[in-house]
Amino acid sequence: MKTKLSSEFWFTLTLFSLIGQIAWVVENMYLNVFIYKMFRASAADISAMVAASAVAATLTTVLIGALSDKLGRRKVFMCGGYILWGLSILGFILLREDIIGALFPMAASVSAVGVTLVIVLDCVMTFFGSTANDAAFNAWLTDSTDATNRGAAEGINAMMPLVAILAVFGGFMAFDLDLPGSWSAIFAIIGGVVLAVGIIGCFVIKEPPLTPAADGYLRTVVHGFLPSTVRANAPLYLYLIAFVVFNISIQIFMPYLILYYEVSLGMENYVFIMAPAILLASAVTALWGKVYDRRGFAPSMWCALIWLITGYVLLYCFRSTLFVFIGSLLMMCGYLAGMAVFGAKIRDLTPVGKAGMFQGVRICAQVLLPGVIGPFIGKTVLAGAEMIVNSDGTESFIPNANIFSAALAAAVLLCILLPVFGKFSRRQG
Repeated sequence: MKTKLSSEFWFTLTLFSLIGQIAWVVENMYLNVFIYKMFRASAADISAMVAASAVAATLTTVLIGALSDKLGRRKVFMCGGYILWGLSILGFILLREDIIGALFPMAASVSAVGVTLVIVLDCVMTFFGSTANDAAFNAWLTDSTDATNRGAAEGINAMMPLVAILAVFGGFMAFDLDLPGSWSAIFAIIGGVVLAVGIIGCFVIKEPPLTPAADGYLRTVVHGFLPSTVRANAPLYLYLIAFVVFNISIQIFMPYLILYYEVSLGMENYVFIMAPAILLASAVTALWGKVYDRRGFAPSMWCALIWLITGYVLLYCFRSTLFVFIGSLLMMCGYLAGMAVFGAKIRDLTPVGKAGMFQGVRICAQVLLPGVIGPFIGKTVLAGAEMIVNSDGTESFIPNANIFSAALAAAVLLCILLPVFGKFSRRQG
């Protein structure tokens, strides 16, 4: 019988997932635009920022996830993390060429200093964000659900990135992203909202019943990486490997997606084109977790992969508005539905009472390895990209459709691996 989840749970899930994803969208999709427009960042700079953030997210999740298990607490890390996350986002208001020039008058290049400061502050922001979201919130979600309702909860959780993209796209329409003042206003709004959610969480979050881990802290930190743990949970680690490949496919193109729409395709009003695609993909994703609950991993995952691959093909082959819309819709449906299916499967295979310890392993599969490998592949395929000369004489690269062909190759590799991993997992079961 399906376990019914309370209205308080759904409110907390929706609020923390949505606002957390809005903050991640600003970091993962628009911080690249910020560093590109304000400091003329190169593809290598963007790749370095994504990789550094991925490392910071992974280390944070490993250490804080284990600490939350050791203490048997999730709420304090969620609320405190969101409050500090919001404050760190507000810090980006200070990253402007006029302020940096005044603080570093001897710098040979204000832009180079700006790029460095953005990467450093991004890592600081990631530390607090991963504490709040990757470590504590995800462990809380696993603790608060079971095998009868996890797909439905994960469907809501997985759709939030698309809802967040829509909210950010819509909100950013009011700003001229070529102006430093616009970015200051954006960081002020996002930072303030994230901070406010952390305060609200102090009153609404229900701490799940959790027994503090008996092992010492260091043992708790490394638990998910021990060979004995891998042998005891082989199916979980096989699906995590598949999750790595899936996320590498996404990270090959995602850091450059907005720049591709705006710079390469010249879609100044890409928000109006993307909004319907995002709404439709969000509806599909919200329902897809329930498909997982009813049908299981394989049928729901293969549908997601077909959508993803078809979207890549269309985005690679066509530049017209109609086909870009259809390709983006299918790509987004495949991406978020796949995230929901993988997320639910990994939570189902996570040992009970050890969700915090395994968040570090999960973040390696979702963020660290894809965040290092994916953007590196993207940077490599863009090595010969066309360059444009800016008004100040500097040059910027123009992302091209090769990012989608490389992402397609990773998705095809996943199609080869999944049947092999599925057969082995069934044998282990």
